[in-house]
Amino acid sequence: MAVVGAVLAQFPWHWIGIAIVVIAGFTAPIVAGGAWNRAGAATLAAVTTFALGLFAGPTLYETYVKLYGEKADALVADTAKYENARRNNERNVCRVVDTSGKVQDLSEQQNCHGQFKPGQHIILYKDPLGVLEPWAEATDDRSFKPVNLSATGGLFAATAATLFYAGMRRRSDQEMDAKKLRKYGPPRRSEP
Repeated sequence: MAVVGAVLAQFPWHWIGIAIVVIAGFTAPIVAGGAWNRAGAATLAAVTTFALGLFAGPTLYETYVKLYGEKADALVADTAKYENARRNNERNVCRVVDTSGKVQDLSEQQNCHGQFKPGQHIILYKDPLGVLEPWAEATDDRSFKPVNLSATGGLFAATAATLFYAGMRRRSDQEMDAKKLRKYGPPRRSEP
Protein backbone atom coordinates (compact mmCIF):
# COMPACT_ATOMS: atom_id res chain seq x y z
CA MET A 1 0.00 0.00 0.00
CA ALA A 2 2.92 2.34 0.71
CA VAL A 3 4.34 1.66 -2.76
CA VAL A 4 0.99 2.50 -4.39
CA GLY A 5 0.83 5.72 -2.40
CA ALA A 6 4.41 6.60 -3.30
CA VAL A 7 3.71 6.08 -7.00
CA LEU A 8 0.52 8.15 -6.84
CA ALA A 9 2.49 10.92 -5.13
CA GLN A 10 4.46 11.38 -8.37
CA PHE A 11 1.29 12.22 -10.33
CA PRO A 12 -0.47 15.59 -10.33
CA TRP A 13 -2.87 14.37 -7.62
CA HIS A 14 0.02 13.76 -5.21
CA TRP A 15 -1.96 14.53 -2.04
CA ILE A 16 -3.92 11.31 -2.47
CA GLY A 17 -0.66 9.35 -2.67
CA ILE A 18 0.73 11.08 0.41
CA ALA A 19 -2.45 10.24 2.33
CA ILE A 20 -2.16 6.57 1.30
CA VAL A 21 1.48 6.43 2.46
CA VAL A 22 0.54 7.97 5.82
CA ILE A 23 -2.38 5.55 6.25
CA ALA A 24 -0.10 2.60 5.43
CA GLY A 25 2.58 3.97 7.76
CA PHE A 26 0.11 4.07 10.65
CA THR A 27 -1.75 0.85 9.81
CA ALA A 28 1.33 -1.41 9.75
CA PRO A 29 2.46 -0.67 13.34
CA ILE A 30 -1.11 -0.65 14.67
CA VAL A 31 -1.69 -4.16 13.31
CA ALA A 32 1.73 -5.51 14.32
CA GLY A 33 1.79 -3.87 17.74
CA GLY A 34 -1.84 -3.53 18.73
CA ALA A 35 -3.46 -6.61 17.24
CA TRP A 36 -0.51 -9.00 17.22
CA ASN A 37 1.29 -7.71 20.36
CA ARG A 38 4.71 -7.40 18.69
CA ALA A 39 6.16 -4.05 19.74
CA GLY A 40 9.58 -4.44 18.11
CA ALA A 41 8.08 -5.53 14.81
CA ALA A 42 5.61 -2.64 15.01
CA THR A 43 8.42 -0.11 15.39
CA LEU A 44 10.40 -1.58 12.52
CA ALA A 45 7.26 -1.78 10.35
CA ALA A 46 6.52 1.91 10.96
CA VAL A 47 10.04 3.02 10.03
CA THR A 48 10.34 0.82 6.95
CA THR A 49 6.85 1.66 5.66
CA PHE A 50 7.43 5.41 5.83
CA ALA A 51 10.92 5.04 4.31
CA LEU A 52 9.49 2.87 1.55
CA GLY A 53 7.04 5.64 0.77
CA LEU A 54 9.94 8.08 0.39
CA PHE A 55 12.14 5.88 -1.81
CA ALA A 56 9.68 3.90 -3.94
CA GLY A 57 7.91 6.77 -5.69
CA PRO A 58 10.91 8.62 -7.14
CA THR A 59 12.68 5.35 -7.99
CA LEU A 60 9.71 3.88 -9.84
CA TYR A 61 9.08 7.23 -11.56
CA GLU A 62 12.65 7.35 -12.87
CA THR A 63 12.55 3.68 -13.87
CA TYR A 64 9.24 4.01 -15.73
CA VAL A 65 10.20 7.17 -17.62
CA LYS A 66 13.62 5.83 -18.60
CA LEU A 67 12.22 2.48 -19.76
CA TYR A 68 9.11 3.62 -21.60
CA GLY A 69 9.62 7.35 -22.06
CA GLU A 70 9.95 9.01 -25.42
CA LYS A 71 13.38 10.54 -25.88
CA ALA A 72 13.54 14.20 -26.91
CA ASP A 73 16.54 16.48 -27.37
CA ALA A 74 16.42 19.71 -25.41
CA LEU A 75 18.54 22.74 -24.62
CA VAL A 76 18.89 24.29 -21.18
CA ALA A 77 17.84 27.91 -21.60
CA ASP A 78 18.39 29.02 -18.01
CA THR A 79 19.00 27.73 -14.50
CA ALA A 80 18.08 29.42 -11.26
CA LYS A 81 17.59 28.89 -7.57
CA TYR A 82 14.08 29.38 -6.31
CA GLU A 83 13.94 30.58 -2.71
CA ASN A 84 10.87 29.76 -0.68
CA ALA A 85 10.63 32.36 2.08
CA ARG A 86 8.01 30.46 4.08
CA ARG A 87 10.03 27.24 4.26
CA ASN A 88 13.43 28.95 4.26
CA ASN A 89 14.95 26.69 1.61
CA GLU A 90 16.27 26.88 -1.94
CA ARG A 91 15.30 24.74 -4.90
CA ASN A 92 16.96 24.43 -8.29
CA VAL A 93 14.94 25.11 -11.42
CA CYS A 94 15.96 24.51 -15.05
CA ARG A 95 14.15 26.09 -17.97
CA VAL A 96 14.52 23.89 -21.04
CA VAL A 97 13.41 24.16 -24.65
CA ASP A 98 12.82 20.92 -26.55
CA THR A 99 13.02 20.45 -30.33
CA SER A 100 9.31 21.23 -30.78
CA GLY A 101 9.88 24.67 -29.22
CA LYS A 102 7.99 23.88 -26.03
CA VAL A 103 9.45 25.61 -22.96
CA GLN A 104 9.29 23.71 -19.66
CA ASP A 105 10.48 24.43 -16.15
CA LEU A 106 12.00 21.37 -14.49
CA SER A 107 12.42 21.01 -10.75
CA GLU A 108 14.59 18.77 -8.60
CA GLN A 109 11.95 16.06 -8.93
CA GLN A 110 12.74 15.94 -12.67
CA ASN A 111 16.51 15.58 -12.01
CA CYS A 112 17.47 19.26 -12.12
CA HIS A 113 19.81 19.62 -9.15
CA GLY A 114 21.94 22.45 -10.51
CA GLN A 115 24.19 20.15 -12.54
CA PHE A 116 23.16 21.62 -15.92
CA LYS A 117 24.63 24.81 -17.39
CA PRO A 118 22.75 27.29 -19.61
CA GLY A 119 23.19 26.32 -23.25
CA GLN A 120 23.87 22.65 -22.44
CA HIS A 121 22.32 19.92 -24.59
CA ILE A 122 20.27 17.43 -22.53
CA ILE A 123 17.91 14.53 -23.14
CA LEU A 124 14.31 14.64 -21.90
CA TYR A 125 12.44 11.40 -21.32
CA LYS A 126 8.74 12.18 -21.70
CA ASP A 127 5.91 10.08 -20.33
CA PRO A 128 4.13 8.38 -23.26
CA LEU A 129 0.79 8.86 -21.49
CA GLY A 130 1.51 12.54 -20.88
CA VAL A 131 0.65 12.46 -17.17
CA LEU A 132 4.10 12.63 -15.57
CA GLU A 133 6.59 15.45 -15.97
CA PRO A 134 9.65 14.76 -18.15
CA TRP A 135 12.93 13.45 -16.72
CA ALA A 136 16.19 15.21 -17.66
CA GLU A 137 19.54 13.51 -18.25
CA ALA A 138 22.82 14.92 -19.51
CA THR A 139 23.42 11.93 -21.79
CA ASP A 140 21.33 9.32 -23.56
CA ASP A 141 21.81 6.92 -20.66
CA ARG A 142 18.77 4.81 -19.82
CA SER A 143 20.50 2.99 -16.96
CA PHE A 144 19.26 3.26 -13.39
CA LYS A 145 21.01 4.18 -10.19
CA PRO A 146 21.66 0.87 -8.41
CA VAL A 147 21.48 2.52 -4.99
CA ASN A 148 17.88 3.65 -5.54
CA LEU A 149 16.69 0.28 -6.79
CA SER A 150 18.49 -1.67 -4.06
CA ALA A 151 17.24 0.69 -1.33
CA THR A 152 13.66 0.36 -2.56
CA GLY A 153 13.93 -3.42 -2.86
CA GLY A 154 15.58 -3.72 0.54
CA LEU A 155 12.94 -1.59 2.24
CA PHE A 156 10.17 -3.56 0.55
CA ALA A 157 11.73 -6.85 1.67
CA ALA A 158 12.30 -5.55 5.22
CA THR A 159 8.70 -4.34 5.51
CA ALA A 160 7.28 -7.60 4.17
CA ALA A 161 9.57 -9.74 6.35
CA THR A 162 8.76 -7.73 9.47
CA LEU A 163 5.02 -8.01 8.97
CA PHE A 164 5.30 -11.69 8.03
CA TYR A 165 7.33 -12.39 11.19
CA ALA A 166 4.88 -10.47 13.37
CA GLY A 167 1.92 -12.25 11.78
CA MET A 168 3.41 -15.70 12.23
CA ARG A 169 4.32 -15.12 15.88
CA ARG A 170 1.16 -13.43 17.09
CA ARG A 171 0.50 -13.21 20.79
CA SER A 172 -3.04 -13.26 22.10
CA ASP A 173 -4.17 -11.03 24.92
CA GLN A 174 -4.41 -14.10 27.17
CA GLU A 175 -0.74 -14.91 26.51
CA MET A 176 0.24 -11.35 27.35
CA ASP A 177 -1.80 -11.46 30.58
CA ALA A 178 -0.19 -14.79 31.55
CA LYS A 179 3.27 -13.34 30.88
CA LYS A 180 2.54 -10.34 33.12
CA LEU A 181 1.17 -12.64 35.81
CA ARG A 182 4.39 -14.72 35.78
CA LYS A 183 6.57 -11.63 35.86
CA TYR A 184 4.72 -9.48 38.41
CA GLY A 185 2.60 -11.98 40.34
CA PRO A 186 -1.13 -11.86 41.05
CA PRO A 187 -2.81 -8.49 41.44
CA ARG A 188 -2.93 -7.11 44.98
CA ARG A 189 -5.55 -4.98 46.57
CA SER A 190 -4.45 -1.45 47.12
CA GLU A 191 -3.97 -0.36 50.71
CA PRO A 192 -6.59 2.14 51.94
